[in-house]
Amino acid sequence: MSELVSAVATAWQATSALEVISVAFGLIYIILAAREKIWCWPAAFIGTGTAVYLFWDASLLMESALNIFYLAMAIIGWWQWQYGSEQKTALAISSWSGVKHLTAIGVIALLTLTSGYLLSYNTSAALPYVDSFTTWAAVVTTIMVARKVLENWLYWIVIDAVSVWLYSERGLYLYALLFAAYTVIAVVGYVQWRKKFVYQ
Repeated sequence: MSELVSAVATAWQATSALEVISVAFGLIYIILAAREKIWCWPAAFIGTGTAVYLFWDASLLMESALNIFYLAMAIIGWWQWQYGSEQKTALAISSWSGVKHLTAIGVIALLTLTSGYLLSYNTSAALPYVDSFTTWAAVVTTIMVARKVLENWLYWIVIDAVSVWLYSERGLYLYALLFAAYTVIAVVGYVQWRKKFVYQ
């Protein structure tokens, strides 16, 4: 037990103030998103803005690029949740068909293999295939969140669990802890959104 406490203390000492800020706003984002609160998007903007630099510095090139995409999606998500319905009013929770999910998974797999291969032979990227998977899966899933697709939370459970290992491997222990929390919150988010979807 003392070894675990010592390891956590050492990891905390190695954590930068920027990572603390980024993690804090990332946590605020997902909690608000799980509660279907529109203020999740400004929190996402701040959290991802700081993450761009952190991931680049850790040689997770695809994760850094992903957070640039998140910056744009924070703005788009804010607009979609307010005016994204056909009547230009607040967007309601929806559900995708099996065909849409198979298409999404196929796109994620193809992009993962392509960028993983390119990164492994042309850059110094660490863990290029895992990095590519979490990146492309998150791109697709963030679009689902912006459109309030119920199943986004199921995708996030997988992405977040893989990310825990990825960030631990690269020494980003606070981010690893954050994504462990994300995995749990994603389960809660799915349960809460499903209840709202059934009764809306």
